[in-house]
This record gives sequence, C-alpha cells and structure tokens, in this order.
Amino acid sequence: MDQRLTLYALAAKYRLDATDTQKLRQLAGPDASAIASRLPRGMAIAAAAMFGLGLIFWIAANWDTLGRAGHFVLLQSLCVLLCVAALGLAKARVPFCLLAMLSIGGLFAYFGQSYQTGADPWQLFAVWGVLALPLCFSAQSDVLWTPWALIVSTGISLWIHAHTGHRWRFEAEDTRIFLLGWSSALLLTLVLSPKMPYLKIPCLNDSGPSHAQPNTDNLKGTGPWAFRTALTLSSVMICSSAFTALLMHDANTLYYPGLLLFAIAAAALVQPSTFDIYGLSIIGLCLNILLVSGLTKLLFNDNSYGEVIGKIFLIGLVAAGLLAFTVSILLRLSKRQAKAL
Repeated sequence: MDQRLTLYALAAKYRLDATDTQKLRQLAGPDASAIASRLPRGMAIAAAAMFGLGLIFWIAANWDTLGRAGHFVLLQSLCVLLCVAALGLAKARVPFCLLAMLSIGGLFAYFGQSYQTGADPWQLFAVWGVLALPLCFSAQSDVLWTPWALIVSTGISLWIHAHTGHRWRFEAEDTRIFLLGWSSALLLTLVLSPKMPYLKIPCLNDSGPSHAQPNTDNLKGTGPWAFRTALTLSSVMICSSAFTALLMHDANTLYYPGLLLFAIAAAALVQPSTFDIYGLSIIGLCLNILLVSGLTKLLFNDNSYGEVIGKIFLIGLVAAGLLAFTVSILLRLSKRQAKAL
C-alpha cells in the first residue's frame, strides 16, 4: 500500500489539520521521492569508497609489476587530481574528498612498506589524520568525519601498543600510558559531537546568494555517525583496558577509573540536550560487562564462598538482572525524549 495514501487516510479519519498532518508525515519517515533524491549521492559515495579500496588492492596485487617510482607517481598524482576535482566540482566534492582520503592512506601504506624508516605505525596514522583534516573541513560532511574518527582512533590504539613494549598487555607502570590514550579518545569523541557549542562556526549557505548572512548553526558537517563511531571505539578501548586491569592483581589502576568514566558519560548523555540512545546503549553494555566481571573476580577470589556451580548461577542471575534493568532504563529514557520532542 502507498504510504502517502495511508497517511492521508489516517489524517482524514482523525480530522487532522495541516500542521498535524505534516508532523505525521515526518514521524512516518522519508517518502519515496526523498529517498530517490538521496540515491545518487549515496551511490557516488559508495563508488568512491570502492574505487579507493580497489586502487589500494590493485597496487598490492601488482607489487612486482610496476616499479617503485611508478607506484609513487601514481599515488601522488591521484591525490593531487582528486583534490583538484573536489575543488572544481562542488556537487561531487564529498565523494572526491573521500577518495582522496583513502588514496592518502594508500600512499602512506606504500611508503611504510617501501622504506624502513623505523617509524611506528601510529605515526603514519597520525600524519594521515592531520593531512585528511583539510578534506574533512572542506567537505563538511559526516561521510568524511566518520572514517577520520576511525583513523585517529586506530592511531591512538597503536600509540598505546607502541608505548607498552609492542605487546597488548597491562602492567602497573603502563597506567599513565593507558590514561593518556583514554584522554585522547575521549577528547576525540567530544570534538566530533555535533551538540558541542564550540563547534558552531559562521559559514555561508552554499544554496543562498553571495550576500547571505552567515549561518552559525553549521557544525562543520560533524553528524551522529562520526560521534557514534568515536564513542564506540573509545568505549571498546576503555572497557577492554579496564577488563584487562581487572585480571591483574591491582584493580584500582584502571578498573575503577573506567567505571567512573562510563558513569560520567552516561550521566552526560541522559541530559535532554545531549541525549543519544545509541551512546547510552554502548555505555550501558560496557557497564554491564565491567560490573559482571568485577563480581566474577570477587566471587572466585574468595574460595570460601559456596561451590563453583552456585557462583556461576549467581553470576548468571546478576548478569540477567543488570541487562533487564539497563534495557528498562533505556526504554524509559527513549520514551521521555520522544515526548519532549
């Protein structure tokens, strides 16, 4: 059945006015015409992503066919041509910038394989992120900020790996390294949040005339997906590090700070102005993991507390109760936010 006819039938049945009918259409989601208008943009972005990845795979497959100079000339020329095309073709700027970002990654990957400079991989990711920043600011699209968040988060993880003896471990002397990595990941998440007021900068609306007034509501294209990508990767980093610290002898180093950070993040995302159900779900999952892990270690460190089967049964009950409580709270908060809107 046609969605528009169904909406009109509901509006006629309940005698809705024009304003209420428009709200009903917004709640129902985009219609076919809106989806069709976004299809070319989505196809162009997907084509740019696949072409960039295909180029990287092609170079890897033809490693011995072309010379080293030919590889560098090809990658560097491609980066320059894509940047020029992004400047000249405003309607295709986003896919061209995305393709340029991927080509920069391919260039640095080939550079790292060709010349053994002794640099750690995190340094290449750091330079890649810095060079990709102008592309993100020029495109002003979440399509570029999302992979940029992935690049920077990967660089932070590799930095932690490099400064802990190139091993995925945790020792007491590594606490400062992990805390610095956590701070960097949290700062990245805050910077990419579209609801942070300091991200609002004046910029002209491209669709308006040249004398149009600056639009201070433009957030440089940082949308929910870049923020959620950074939040997910940061949560995984903090949760895994805190869980690893819990397995060691001293849980005070990272386990309790991790619980505190997740509690603060949950309190921040619960606020109506910064509400995000996806972020709350990720944080709730991490809190569940850490709390159940802490209970497990507490029970199995105390040999006098019951039998093994009883301990496992208690852990299962607590985990199920925590999960049910978390889901109930999330549903209640989601309904409250929907009523506020």
